[in-house]
Amino acid sequence: MAGAATGTGPAGERGRLARLAPVLAGAAAVVCALGWLQKQPCASAKFDFIKTTTRACYTDVYPLYYVRGLNDGKVPYFDSFTGSDIHHVEYPVLSGGFMQLVAWLVRPFGVDERGMAFYNVTALLLAVLAVVAVLATAYAAGRRSLRAGLMVALSPSLLLTAYINWDLLAVALSALALAAWSSRRPALAGALLGLAVAAKFYPLLFLGPLVLLCVRAGQWRAMGRMLAGTAGAWLVVNVPVMVFAWDGWVEFYSFSQKRGIDWGSIFFVLQDHGLSDMAADTDQLNLAGTGTFLVLAAGIAVLALAAPRRPRLPQLMFLVLVAFMLPNKVWSPQYVLWLLPLAVLARPKLPAFLVWQVGEILYFFGIWWYLLSVSLQVPGSDLSSTLSAALHLDAPEGGISHDVYTIALLARFVTVLAMAVLVVWDVLRPSGDIVRTGGEDDPAGGVLDGADDVVSLRRWRGARHLRTDTAAAPAG
Repeated sequence: MAGAATGTGPAGERGRLARLAPVLAGAAAVVCALGWLQKQPCASAKFDFIKTTTRACYTDVYPLYYVRGLNDGKVPYFDSFTGSDIHHVEYPVLSGGFMQLVAWLVRPFGVDERGMAFYNVTALLLAVLAVVAVLATAYAAGRRSLRAGLMVALSPSLLLTAYINWDLLAVALSALALAAWSSRRPALAGALLGLAVAAKFYPLLFLGPLVLLCVRAGQWRAMGRMLAGTAGAWLVVNVPVMVFAWDGWVEFYSFSQKRGIDWGSIFFVLQDHGLSDMAADTDQLNLAGTGTFLVLAAGIAVLALAAPRRPRLPQLMFLVLVAFMLPNKVWSPQYVLWLLPLAVLARPKLPAFLVWQVGEILYFFGIWWYLLSVSLQVPGSDLSSTLSAALHLDAPEGGISHDVYTIALLARFVTVLAMAVLVVWDVLRPSGDIVRTGGEDDPAGGVLDGADDVVSLRRWRGARHLRTDTAAAPAG
């Protein structure tokens, strides 16, 4: 009753979010509109690659409409295409379905107009998904819903990367899954998470933190319902394509396995510093990346079970995603969208967040200007020339050099790593966690919020020491 009276209970929080929703949705819509405008210099040039890299407004959406045969009426997974080593759409099923849906929607347009219509309709739907992600993140943030929502909605990363690819589909579904979990609906959360996994691979990683924290809190039933919902939703979407278009369905997995070192990966830098053989050996590359991730994931598991207080769910979800991305062989610019909602929920403090965003901005422009120099086959500008051009709000002539690109890559890598270190610090010192200092436990935790520990390494060690002391005590 006290919570309802003061507006701090669940009903009060929902009412407050309802009042904030127009503000948050409006902010996200404005930023998405600015993101669309940022792409217009390239759209007016039909996304010519040299012009898009010069102006840093590249998107996969427009060229893939043609390259993946959507303009010819080819259906993802069921129809193949020629011209490259990839013969089917190389995205998980729900993303391919999204592409097909938009291809159907633009059919009424003329043949010469469909490509641009495909991009614009896709951008509109992605903007709606961005608004959904912002509202869902705000819902999961509890009392800090306004701050969390605005940090996502107004982030430079959303403006710059929203329309590069179809990642916002998985981001929105993941945010909805977290919102459903925070409202203590584990089956619905699992179903939404299963759909997110059907859109992109990375949300599968979130099962680890959910299981670990449910084990620590003894929430077995909620864990089971969540896992069943995840498996069920994923199977419903994937099985029909697996049965009737196996070669198309498996393309994403085989392509991911065979893919080599890509732009943005830390291996791109390391191959110039003693790991050149790894670039030519995909198996060795996969082993190094996967092995490093498994070691980091094991450390996160120990942290989840040994921390002095059970970590908050967004903290672990953020850490496991960072652990996956840091040693990955692919790290595209738009992957920042994966981290954005979780970073805000894990650590809603502006200073470090803004430093991280600066790192992402540096990389965003760095990758396109480096690809410009690669495309033109010129050395590119050095650091002083690049800084001079940037200060004059212009692109460096001929793009940037390999060394300057390396600086941009490391800026992103280091700032993401720093965010992860700060989250770990908050987990180890919960008294410094800004969310918990406000009197909350885990607003996004759902059944975990305020739950007692049932399984933890500290409890196990304490019980073991107690048994040892009791056995050593003298009789009588």
